[in-house]
Amino acid sequence: MRSSDRNSGGNRTPRSGGGGGAERRGGGPQRPRKPRPEERRYDVGGTGQSGANKPGGMPRTKSGDGPKPGSRPTGNRSRGGAARPRELDAQIEERNRERHSKPQPKLPKTFPGAEQEGERLQKVLARAGMGSRRACEELIEQRRVEVNGRIVTEQGLRVDPEHDEVKVDGLTVATQSYLFFALNKPAGVVSTMEDPDGRQCLGDYVTNRETRLFHVGRLDTETEGIILLTNHGELAHRLTHPRYGVKKTYLAAIQGPLPRDIGKQLKNGIELEDGWARADHFRIVQNTGKNYLVEVTLHEGRKHIVRRMLAEAGFPVDRLVRTSFGPIPLGDQKSGWLRRLTNTEVGMLMREVDL
Repeated sequence: MRSSDRNSGGNRTPRSGGGGGAERRGGGPQRPRKPRPEERRYDVGGTGQSGANKPGGMPRTKSGDGPKPGSRPTGNRSRGGAARPRELDAQIEERNRERHSKPQPKLPKTFPGAEQEGERLQKVLARAGMGSRRACEELIEQRRVEVNGRIVTEQGLRVDPEHDEVKVDGLTVATQSYLFFALNKPAGVVSTMEDPDGRQCLGDYVTNRETRLFHVGRLDTETEGIILLTNHGELAHRLTHPRYGVKKTYLAAIQGPLPRDIGKQLKNGIELEDGWARADHFRIVQNTGKNYLVEVTLHEGRKHIVRRMLAEAGFPVDRLVRTSFGPIPLGDQKSGWLRRLTNTEVGMLMREVDL
């Protein structure tokens, strides 16, 4: 045997396309050769890395007699070979589930009054649509509010809106959900949610009667246009308070001819029996002969304020429509239609009154 054969032993890697050295020489008995790497069978049950555990899928076998696609690999199952990847996957899945299902840590409260749980009762009542916080305090002073069946006699009581039952005059009030609607009020409808005389009122247009709603401001019975309905007491209070100066725009049909300085007169102020009234803006929208359609914007909310101003100036109003309330326009909303305000519109109203 040659020295090269002695040094290399049986670890020589056969060249592709041929057998051992004896086969190339063509003489002598053939020695059993080791299979090529691509022809070896791999034990899938061992602890080391094998063909079944390597990326690439199934182990390679000689002459295509290995496991078929979709079949379970065979091996030393007593050592847990085939079941091991599944157990590992189950452990990983369980760790991921535990990691993502952990409850959120409860951070310490650091704001003033955090040691007291719940919200003040007057704040909850105001949010539920019972009026401003001061008005809700008066309800408590009048012993008209009860929590969980007990009449409240002191201010500053804290309640849990999600669990405590709050009633005013024996009626349960909604303490959580806020509702905001815009109604195009037709002429002849009374600006109240209920009318003891049986006249048509705003409540006839509200389908959700489980939650108490109320109107923001008023419109004359014969005046048409946008009116807001909500159960957010604090927002409604601020929208109608003169301090915040929320502007309302009206279209009025009057008979002319109009003097050139009519707009200046209205902006400078018209003296009424209950004081001066001034318009923030005035313009003529349309003129056909003696028929005029004018736009008046003002932030006051006194009774019949637009009709009284124009009548005092010498131009009685034939028809009056409110076309916007603050940043909320009437648009093409049909008469008698009720629509829910969008989140953007609600945010605009909140920003208008610094909420």
